[in-house]
Amino acid sequence: MNVDSILAHVDANLDESLERLFALLRIPSISTDPAYTADCRRAADWLVDDLATLGFAAETRDTEGHPVVLAKADGPAGKPRILLYGHYDVQPVDPLDLWQEDPFAPRIVTRPDGGKMIVARGACDDKGQLMSMVEALRAIKAVEGELPVPVTVLFEGEEESGSPSLPAFFAKSSAELRADAAFVCDTGMWDPTTPAIAMSLRGLVAHDIIVRAANRDLHSGQFGGPARNPNHVLAKILADLHDEDGSVTIPGFYEGVTEPSNAQKANWDSLGLTAADFLGPIGLSEPAGETGRTILEQVWSRPTCEVNGMSGGYTGAGFKTVIPGEARAKVSFRLVGDQDAMKLRAAFKEFVEARIPSDCSVEFIDHGAGPAFRVSETWSMLQKGAAALEEEWGKPTAMVGMGGSIPIVHSFKHELGMDTLMIGFALEDDNVHSPNEKYDLTSFHKGIRSWVRVFASL
Repeated sequence: MNVDSILAHVDANLDESLERLFALLRIPSISTDPAYTADCRRAADWLVDDLATLGFAAETRDTEGHPVVLAKADGPAGKPRILLYGHYDVQPVDPLDLWQEDPFAPRIVTRPDGGKMIVARGACDDKGQLMSMVEALRAIKAVEGELPVPVTVLFEGEEESGSPSLPAFFAKSSAELRADAAFVCDTGMWDPTTPAIAMSLRGLVAHDIIVRAANRDLHSGQFGGPARNPNHVLAKILADLHDEDGSVTIPGFYEGVTEPSNAQKANWDSLGLTAADFLGPIGLSEPAGETGRTILEQVWSRPTCEVNGMSGGYTGAGFKTVIPGEARAKVSFRLVGDQDAMKLRAAFKEFVEARIPSDCSVEFIDHGAGPAFRVSETWSMLQKGAAALEEEWGKPTAMVGMGGSIPIVHSFKHELGMDTLMIGFALEDDNVHSPNEKYDLTSFHKGIRSWVRVFASL
C-alpha cells in the first residue's frame, strides 16, 4: 500500500469527511427515548447507504429494539478478516438549556488557544470515532482500488441503553460475525498528544444484600439493646470485607489474579501519573486501596470490592428513633485476570452467610456477572497497532488498562473467540454524555490517518 498517497488523500478530502460526519450527527438517534425510534432507524439506514458506496454488502438488521447495521466486504486473499464495531446511538441531550447551540446542529468551534473542535451530541461518543474508521477505509479504497483486508462491520443502536437486543442478535448471527480480530473505536487517548491502546478491561460481579431481623421497625427506646439491629449486622459484614492494608478478605478472592509484567509497569510508570493528578480534581489527596500499589496498578490490574449503596431504617428529614427491620447494601466486584465470576459470587455469599446471626436472615439479588478481558502483549495485531499509532503521533503508544467494562468486548472473546484491538481518540474534556459534547478536529483528522496506518500494518 502507498501509505503516503493515502494520507495525502485523507488530508485533501477532510472537508468531505466532515460533511459526511455532520450528516450523521444531524440525526437525533437517542436510543433510550421511544420518541426517537424512527431517527435511530434513519441513522442505521444512513450508515448502510454510506457503506454501500464502499462496496460493502450492507443491510439494516431488525432486532427486538433498534436495528443493527451489518456489512461485509472482501479484501485481498490471505489477509485477516477484521470486525469493526461502533454504535450509532447517542445519549439524551438533557439538560437542553446548558447547550450553547442545538445539540443536533454540528459545528466547528475555535477555542481561545486556536484549536478547533466539532460540537454536537455524538461528536465523540461514538459517531466521530466510528466514522474515523469508515473514512480511513474510504481513503484506502480511493487510492488503492480495494479494501486492505476483508472487513465485517457491526454498528449497533442500543449501546447507550445497555445493548439489550445484542445478546439475541449474537446468538442468531454468530457465524456471520466471526473474524480474526475485532477493532473497537470507543476508547480514548492518554492525553491530547499521546495515543493509547487499551489492553485490558475489568470484569464485574454485582449484588444487592438484604439483612432482616425483627418483623417490623422497632422503637429504639423500648427495644434498643436486646433487639438485633440489622444496620449493625450489615455494617460489620461490609467492614470485614477489607483488612487494614486494603486487601479483600473473602477466601479465594485473589485466585486467578495475575501480575502485570515488568514491561507493562515500566510503560505505566513512564506516563507520570501522580496521586495528586488522579485524586486532586475530585477533591481527594490520599490514595486508598491496596497498600504498596500505584494508582494505575490499582485501576488497571487489581480487583476491587466496593460498597455502592447502603440503606436501612429512617433516612428522611428530621429524626425517627427506630431499629429497622431490615438493612440493604449494594456490593460490586471488579475482576481482573482469570478470576472466576461465578466462583467469586458463591464465595461472597458464603462469606456473608457465615456472619449472619441465627435469628436474622439474608437475601441476595444477583445482578450482572462477567469475566475480565485482556490481550497478550505478544499479540501481533497489538504490536502492529502500537507501532502504527507511534508513527502517526510521533510518541510511544501508551499501553493502558481500563477500570471499567465494555460488554461487547467480552462477547467477542467468550462467544466468538476473538481478541479485540481497542483504539480511540477521545479526550477527557470531550463532555461525553454531557451538554456541549465535542470531539477535537485533530482527534477526527489524525484518527482517520491513524486507522489508515493500522489497516496498512495488516
